Amino acid sequence: MHLGKKEEIEIMRKEILNKLKQIEQDKSIEILFAVESGSRAWGFASPDSDYDIRFVYKHSKDWYLNLWEQTDTIQFITEDDLDGSGWDIRKALRLLAKSNASFTGWLFSPIVYRADSDFLNEIKKLQMQTLTLFLDFIIFIV
Repeated sequence: MHLGKKEEIEIMRKEILNKLKQIEQDKSIEILFAVESGSRAWGFASPDSDYDIRFVYKHSKDWYLNLWEQTDTIQFITEDDLDGSGWDIRKALRLLAKSNASFTGWLFSPIVYRADSDFLNEIKKLQMQTLTLFLDFIIFIV
C-alpha cells in the first residue's frame, strides 16, 4: 500500500513528536519550541531530504545553579531521517543577542512541531527588537 503525501507527513510528524517526548524524558528537560529548519521548511525538499528538527529547551532551576559548565546542546540522528539539534535557552538567548541567522530562521520557520506559544511569541518580539537595533547600528556606521 502506497501512502499519500498527507498521510506520510502526518506519520512523520507523529514520529517527530514522539522523539521530542523521548528526549524530554531522557534528558530531564522541557522543550519550549521545536521547528523544521531545513529544505522542508522552506519548500525545496527533495525526495531524499531528511527532517531538520531544531528546538530550544530548558532544564530545571538546579541545572543552572551548577558552578561547572555543562553541555548546552542536544543532537540526534535516527535511521528514519530525523536530524535533530537543540540549544539550551541560555545559549539560544546569547545567540539571539548576536542576531544569529540560524536562530532567526528557527524562530520564523513555517513548520512548528510544537511550542509554548507565549514563549515563542515573546522571543520573536525580542528578536525583532534585536534585529532593529542591529540594523540601526549598521545604518549609523555606513
